[in-house]
Amino acid sequence: MSVLDNFDTWKGFLANRIQQAQQQGMDQQTMSTVAAEVGDYLAQSVEAKNSEEAVLKELWNAASEQEQQAIANIMIKLVQKQ
Repeated sequence: MSVLDNFDTWKGFLANRIQQAQQQGMDQQTMSTVAAEVGDYLAQSVEAKNSEEAVLKELWNAASEQEQQAIANIMIKLVQKQ
């Protein structure tokens, strides 16, 4: 099963990556920038595997660059609260 097949698995994967970035001293702004770059890649290159990812992809594609940054920040907050 791919990380993208299940939304909870994806959130867990993202949470682990964020934790690793924090342990390596990456600040919140840098993590946010990286998250936005990943969001761009996923929206452009990866087909949604479930309904949650399909919604995120639609939101991402409809959003301005500033709004995409906000979505990235929200995803970081979402997985940090788990």
